Amino acid sequence: MNLFDIKGKKAIVTGGTRGLGYGIAEGYLEAGAQVVIVGTSDKVYDVAEDFRNRGFNCQGVKGNLGVREEVYAVFNQCLEKLGGDVDILLTAHGIQRRHSAEEFPVEEWDEVLNVNLTSIFILCQEAGKIMLKKGYGKIITIASMNSFFGGQTIPAYAAAKGGVAQLTKELTNDWLGRGVNVNAIAPGYMATEMNKALMDPENPRFKSISERIPAGRWGTGEDMKGTAIFLASHASDYVSGAVIPVDGGYLVK
Repeated sequence: MNLFDIKGKKAIVTGGTRGLGYGIAEGYLEAGAQVVIVGTSDKVYDVAEDFRNRGFNCQGVKGNLGVREEVYAVFNQCLEKLGGDVDILLTAHGIQRRHSAEEFPVEEWDEVLNVNLTSIFILCQEAGKIMLKKGYGKIITIASMNSFFGGQTIPAYAAAKGGVAQLTKELTNDWLGRGVNVNAIAPGYMATEMNKALMDPENPRFKSISERIPAGRWGTGEDMKGTAIFLASHASDYVSGAVIPVDGGYLVK
């Protein structure tokens, strides 16, 4: 048996239209999985069509994961497209808002927590109900470097990503003994739209961050594929509750 084989598995990938989510969705499709990607705009249908034109089994679902009712609706639509079953859930959606903590609007706090934490719990809960019935499933959340340290001007994001790491551990305690693995990937500094402000060469943090990455570069969605496939496959059956950095060595320097 190929321990890393996920051919024919049914996967939901949120945030699958761009950045890290796109890279992971592409990795799953390349490995032979059936994937439903979730996005916030009609772009999700175009991305899914592009994947299909490349010969992959991909469909798209549009929804606002910051609205509780829509989270349930999105999950049910994904499930319908997968024929009522799901083997892999990977939650790569998220938003960012930047203000110094003393000025951070509470409305934006609510927005970030709803999208980056509450919706993830709901999606995990709904997927878990299905996976637990069959005694098998792989849930992968996306944590952050800010699951390990506090960051700056991002109190809501840091709180949410700390919560994602702890949620991953709690779900493991509840579900691993019943066949459902729950792990998190903690990306390092990635060349994505969310980090556009940090990647500005005029931003003094860009240089300090770049100098601390032993790999000598910022990461990409391609760098996420291997770990995401490992955590979705039988190769990780005895791995759960882990928060795995994919950071080019940033944390160890």
